Amino acid sequence: MTASSSSQRLPVLTLAALGVVYGDIGTSPLYAIKEVFGGAHHAVPIIPDNILGILSLLVWTLVLVVTVKYAVFIMRANNHGEGGIMALIALVHRNSHEARQTRALVVLGLFGAALFYGDGIITPAISVLSAVEGLEVATPAFRPWVIPITLGILFGLFWVQRHGTGRVGGLFGPITTLWFVVLATLGIVNIVQAPQVLSALSPHHAAAFFLAQPGLAFFSMGAVFLAVTGAETLYADMGHFGTRPVRLAWLGLVLPALTLNYFGQGALLLTDPGAIVHPFYHMTPEWALYPMVILAGAATVIASQAVISGVYSITHQAIQLGYVPRMTVLHTSSETRGQIYLPGVNWALFAAVVVLVLEFGSSSNLAAAYGISVSGTMIITTLLVYVVARRVWGWGRWRSRLLFGAFLLVDIAFFSANLTKFADGGWFPLAFAGLLFLLMTTWKQGRALLKARRDREAMPLDAFVQSMSHSEVPTVPGTAVFLTPHRDQVPHALLHSLKHYKSLHERVVILNVQFVDQPYVPAGQQLTVASLGERFHRVEVRFGFMDRPDLPSVLHRCADNGLACDMDNTTFFLGRETLIPKKGSDMPWWREKVFVALSRNAGTVANYFGLPPNRIVELGAQIVL
Repeated sequence: MTASSSSQRLPVLTLAALGVVYGDIGTSPLYAIKEVFGGAHHAVPIIPDNILGILSLLVWTLVLVVTVKYAVFIMRANNHGEGGIMALIALVHRNSHEARQTRALVVLGLFGAALFYGDGIITPAISVLSAVEGLEVATPAFRPWVIPITLGILFGLFWVQRHGTGRVGGLFGPITTLWFVVLATLGIVNIVQAPQVLSALSPHHAAAFFLAQPGLAFFSMGAVFLAVTGAETLYADMGHFGTRPVRLAWLGLVLPALTLNYFGQGALLLTDPGAIVHPFYHMTPEWALYPMVILAGAATVIASQAVISGVYSITHQAIQLGYVPRMTVLHTSSETRGQIYLPGVNWALFAAVVVLVLEFGSSSNLAAAYGISVSGTMIITTLLVYVVARRVWGWGRWRSRLLFGAFLLVDIAFFSANLTKFADGGWFPLAFAGLLFLLMTTWKQGRALLKARRDREAMPLDAFVQSMSHSEVPTVPGTAVFLTPHRDQVPHALLHSLKHYKSLHERVVILNVQFVDQPYVPAGQQLTVASLGERFHRVEVRFGFMDRPDLPSVLHRCADNGLACDMDNTTFFLGRETLIPKKGSDMPWWREKVFVALSRNAGTVANYFGLPPNRIVELGAQIVL
């Protein structure tokens, strides 16, 4: 893409980034100030000095955490343009040389990914619930209907996921732009009533607040953090648009709009402390209240969509990198990369969100659970990017330690403040993340154990091919494709086929699929074909962790490499393994049982690679772990 065409597309990409990247952080004004001054625990008294101190703390948190840390530095740690915790894990793994240290960093990154899922279930619940609660401000008669309406909106949101976000995605940018314009307008209208709040732009008010009331200021950081909970989503979604549109949208509209709205809410509280019941909706003129609820509902749906899409993306990457079992992945667009739908993940996420809404019942209660998972993910991101700065960017030790040490201190301060919410619901995302982390590490360890068992019983491919060259095994027409995870070993399915059918096809393809530590592999580098003599061929296919693993379309290109592969005359032979746990193995027996259960419920190889179901033969085998 030329510089001129890139500049021409910049406004379009910036508008799209507004709709996808900033939906999460853009809905924080619905509940952040409310939780600081009106939360159930450690509420800050509504007096002028406290209001100015909190506003100063808010705006400088946005500047330091989102602008400086994420927009300037963290977004530089991209893996071929892709961001997010899984892309970061792949980047660290590829540039690490010490196996023990690499393993520790990957495990740390996996826990960060598990924490991101905690964010994925809380964001839809708290965002939609806080928007619908605006109806209570209009009239108390709506109070019994808040939960049912919230659940109805959430069901509709998760139900439409199967249709893909391509068509509705075009509306996201304009709606979110309108949302930020309204945020800024409401803020300005209220700031005019108490312009003294603008003095909070000076950081000395935040410093004075901490010096005067250090304990209260520390506890307030847990609620202040709600204003930046979308920063990690910003990093995860940057690959769709590039760094320049994402930064331009933040500095050009999002940061000013958020700052104006928070200051407007502060001005409102200076003149009317009673508005703390729901300061965002009390900023709104009475005639515009219902339209504002509708607009806020649309904004929260968009915010939820961004997080849900992020969960799909991170799950897809985790599958490709071998940390999660195969599952059904539906690509909802033939033109746009990355638009995917995972039915199992979608409805599991919906069930978890429903449980949260019913259990906590209000956005204030949910706010107690929000923050721990995101602040924990931020700590892990900082540590991993420090490694990237040292090993990829070539930064010196002291330069890296000073900068990322400062970021880490801020992250730890927010995480510590959020830990005070543990008993009030903060345990939920941590428990959820812990369970996911256990499942991911069990799957990875189990696959390694399974590989070791296979390797111990494997036959070298070259020796097998040589032995077959002198045999008189009958030949049947067509092509047989045997998938194998090991390019130099004879697939178990091939040995079983030879044993049962006592024949070989005229063309035998040993197919090895590899997923590499980069998002996409160019088409010209995906396929390697090598003749092993007579009927045998080795085909190696490489996919990136965000590629669509469509094997038939790749195999069609084998003809360009001298191997005709007509799908109508091709049979795919797959091995179906029955795993048997064994006590005294290299993995605890209970984890082996979990691994076996995950394996039984994993998606099939055929579905995952898009193989034609009428061209598949499965051959079973038992493997004792």
